Amino acid sequence: MIETLRLEGIAIVDAAELELGPGLNVLTGETGAGKSIVLGALSLLVGGKASTEVLREGCEQGRVEAVFRFDGVDGPRTE
Repeated sequence: MIETLRLEGIAIVDAAELELGPGLNVLTGETGAGKSIVLGALSLLVGGKASTEVLREGCEQGRVEAVFRFDGVDGPRTE
C-alpha cells in the first residue's frame, strides 16, 4: 500500500506530499485541482514513460517518490 506520495517539479506542482490512509482513498476536486497530475505520477511509479513535457516550467528535473507499506511481511529472508 502506498502511504505517501511526493511530487517535485511535475506539471504545475512545485512540491507536494500526499498522505494516503488505510483502505479506500478517493481523489476529488474541481477542474484544475491536480487529480490527473496525481494519477500521472502513479503511472510513472509503475514504469510509465515520461517525457520532458511533464516537468514544471523552468525545472530541469522532476521527482516522484512513494513510501510503500507491506503488511504481513517480516522482511528479507535468508536461507
